[in-house]
Amino acid sequence: MKKNLMLLLIFTFCNQLAFSQKETTVLSIKKAENPIVINKNIYGHFAEHLGRCIYGGFFVGDTSKIPNTAGVRNDIIAALKELKIPNLRWPGGCFADTYHWKDGIGPKENRPTIVNQWWGGTTEDNSFGTHDFLNLCEVLGAEPYLAGNIGSGTVQELADWVQYVNFAGKSPMSDLRKKNGRNEPWKVKFWGVGNEAWGCGGNMTAEYYAGEYRKYATFMSDWENTGGITRIASGSNGADYNWTEVLMKNIPTNMIGGLGVHHYAVINWNKKGDAVDFSEDQYFETMKSALKMEELVTKHAAIMDKYDPAKKVTMAVDEWGGWYEVEKGTNPGFLYQQNTMRDAMIAGTTLNTFNNHADRVRMANLAQCVNVLQAVILTDEAKMILTPTYHVMKMYRVHQDAELLPVSFTSPMYTFEGKSLPAISASASKDKSGLVHISLVNVDSKKENTITIDLNELGLKNVTATILTSKKLQDYNSFEKPNAIEPKEFKGFKNAKGKLELTIPAFSVVVLEGK
Repeated sequence: MKKNLMLLLIFTFCNQLAFSQKETTVLSIKKAENPIVINKNIYGHFAEHLGRCIYGGFFVGDTSKIPNTAGVRNDIIAALKELKIPNLRWPGGCFADTYHWKDGIGPKENRPTIVNQWWGGTTEDNSFGTHDFLNLCEVLGAEPYLAGNIGSGTVQELADWVQYVNFAGKSPMSDLRKKNGRNEPWKVKFWGVGNEAWGCGGNMTAEYYAGEYRKYATFMSDWENTGGITRIASGSNGADYNWTEVLMKNIPTNMIGGLGVHHYAVINWNKKGDAVDFSEDQYFETMKSALKMEELVTKHAAIMDKYDPAKKVTMAVDEWGGWYEVEKGTNPGFLYQQNTMRDAMIAGTTLNTFNNHADRVRMANLAQCVNVLQAVILTDEAKMILTPTYHVMKMYRVHQDAELLPVSFTSPMYTFEGKSLPAISASASKDKSGLVHISLVNVDSKKENTITIDLNELGLKNVTATILTSKKLQDYNSFEKPNAIEPKEFKGFKNAKGKLELTIPAFSVVVLEGK
């Protein structure tokens, strides 16, 4: 009896010991046989005339006491330059298909006002228009991405806009541009042909929109840019694969430079949940929605490959991010929400997905840049804060225009109430100077995870790391504590004989740099 009891105790102890030992994820990174470059435009942003994104966000006017350049806040300019933002999408969103660009040029006092019917029913005075936006992009060193109006506009209107901003010779529109103070064209490359044509852009069927796209694209001519302009079609709503099928089948590849995809991490469109006061169940469901991006990109890419095996057409995920209920006491139409470590998880995993699909995903735009949805910047009059999402984008900027290094691993699982998700997300690249960067995310809400990487495969010896984490998932940067969450040096790893072992804390983002 005593012998059996002793054996039972030993067996129980061994089981507990095995259970307590850390599960190790082996991450393999190899050089690609046919290298692919991670297009910097994956790290693009989005500025819509919505809530306080433009007015009270970017634009305060040149008479404001807040330091500005031509009415745009200097602190926002500096922050976005630090991110090295490659492109900026404007003026929408849903607003794009109600926007008539000629309302936003010429003397500001002569510009007509309109009602922003989509976002809060506010009066739009058009004081921030084409010149303001394109000059801002020049200051930022970012490519402008203009979304054209095909919902309530005309072919002539969009064709005139292209001529106004791009044509250097003598023409009615270039003469008008010069009259308004700009001699040289801006040479805008990226043009959206409508926005969400399946919804707020006109509630069109895929077949009808394909015909409209072909018509508009035909008259969007440009001889000034090398290689011409890149026309980007209004793409699918999430998993609407038929939309992608119809457009790729009916639009010749020589007429289309990019095809959009929109996907937001949302718990439930009818009950989105609070941006800060959320439960673990809500966190799990948000991450489930965010991680669906992998499936969406893979399946849309497979359809595009069928019609475009040479991968000439870019997949442009030109709206993505987390979407919650607005902050209490704010205008429901302004979509202002706080930004927590949950948003850092969304940003890190999504960008890893885009990096790993860089053969097809060559543009993306986080929604949105300032004061709207998953913003990188929040403002309160003269105050400004950088969100956890901003810090992830800054940590990941090292991947821009770097060579993709394929990663392979079997992720441990994040489990909650019988449901499971992959806990680890990763991507890697090698920049032009030879530095290797590995970005890792652990979405598990409670458990740290151990990862080993064979550095000898890439000939790496010296490694440093940066981490973004906090005590609680619900933590955020406030105007009272603007630096509560910010990147710090990470030392939770050891390098022994070319084998790197690191323990990444729960809900953390880590970027390794090796040479």
